[in-house]
Amino acid sequence: MLLFRIKYLSFFFGLISILSFFNIIYSYYFNLYLNLNTYYFTLITSLVITFLFYKINPREKKPTIFEKIFTVLLGYFLLPLILSIPFYFSIYNLTFLNSLFESVSGFTSTGFTIFENIKHIDQSLILWRSSIQWVGGLYFLFSIIFLIDIYDESLKKTLTNFISFNSSEIFKQTIKIFLLYSSLTISIFLILNIFGLRSYNSLNLAFSIISSGGFLPVDNLSSILITNTQIIIFSFLMLISFFSIFFIYNLIFLRNKNFNFFYEDIHLLLYLLLLLTIFFIFFSFDNNFIYNFLSLVSSISNIGISLDMNNSNLSFIYLLLVLIGGSFFSTSSGFRFLKIYSLTKYSLNQILSFSRPKNIFMNKLIFSKINFDFKEINKYFLTIIIFIMSFFLLTSILSIAGINFEYSFKLAILTLMNTVNSSAYGLEEFNFNNMHFIIKYFLILFMIIGRIEFLSILLLIKKFIFKS
Repeated sequence: MLLFRIKYLSFFFGLISILSFFNIIYSYYFNLYLNLNTYYFTLITSLVITFLFYKINPREKKPTIFEKIFTVLLGYFLLPLILSIPFYFSIYNLTFLNSLFESVSGFTSTGFTIFENIKHIDQSLILWRSSIQWVGGLYFLFSIIFLIDIYDESLKKTLTNFISFNSSEIFKQTIKIFLLYSSLTISIFLILNIFGLRSYNSLNLAFSIISSGGFLPVDNLSSILITNTQIIIFSFLMLISFFSIFFIYNLIFLRNKNFNFFYEDIHLLLYLLLLLTIFFIFFSFDNNFIYNFLSLVSSISNIGISLDMNNSNLSFIYLLLVLIGGSFFSTSSGFRFLKIYSLTKYSLNQILSFSRPKNIFMNKLIFSKINFDFKEINKYFLTIIIFIMSFFLLTSILSIAGINFEYSFKLAILTLMNTVNSSAYGLEEFNFNNMHFIIKYFLILFMIIGRIEFLSILLLIKKFIFKS
């Protein structure tokens, strides 16, 4: 029997209790009493679980990679259960499944919602939705630290300049990431305030941006972002969940900038500039470049929110950008740009080696002295294979359920890439509330599968099916 390192999860249950207390204070201050009791219940429940989990003393033996995967996976099932309490006991008569769906969608930073009219929801509950995203983004960064052994070794070596991955210090590292994550959230909040957004909207949007989430405090983003300046500032702020969180920290908070350890982010910057150039040349003729710019940045950072768009011709391009994703150590999902770039270059080198067998082709990243590791390339290929299998399965399930193929195709990608169904992808009118309950359970499962590393799923399959 594997011993779960659930003591590590006590930090996040404690964080939920703090957010519950904050919502209680917020409700009292603004006289929002409709759902007040639900936050008391959440506060008590999370405090009890925090105490019980913290008292668990794991064995001294170093945890295996399977124990780590189970710990992370357990968190993705347990934490949303607690976070769903305010939804379930609210005045809106949500079923357990709908409450869980909303909670998992927020916690995985996907952004699918069962609410049809956000403006009719109590402000405190809207703030709770946004808080769920914020906690989920932090938990995702924690899971990267916890499962660092199955990720890219070169990136791991780079990150050791900023953080230790010693399993005995995971709890301390989580605190460090929490402080950095909180600092960036406050910075986003203040910037949005400076440019004329209401404090309430600024706070909710800050939670969405930093976590790469898709929940909004209103039905349409256009009712918040009024001026072109606000749209541009908001678009640039979304890049925070595209680049490495340490790169952003280096740019904002450190006086002596050090770019020696950010070769991945240099590649991402060039990738962004290339995309902006292409979009400006080919898609600025309709005077909607600012709208396209927002959708572009939102897609590459896997946030997915957009302004109302009449041009659906770009939806496929945006979906491709969603698949590519952002930095390894960011809250964005996707395959990660560096993986796609490494696989592309490696594959081209292999093809060229057949036509020019006498030539030597270096598997090396530009602007870096790092060479591809063949083991890492195998991991990347396996990740894509698992995604294709998951994508085919989910698309088939959605199609069998009666959803037309185009919607099923797009929805499967957005689910596995944890990106909200906005107008950028032609799915803004999709109704999750009326879906069959079995389909909702499948979406919950695949949202979690998409959020954890696809390679983790393969390791679990290997453990339980191929025990030898």
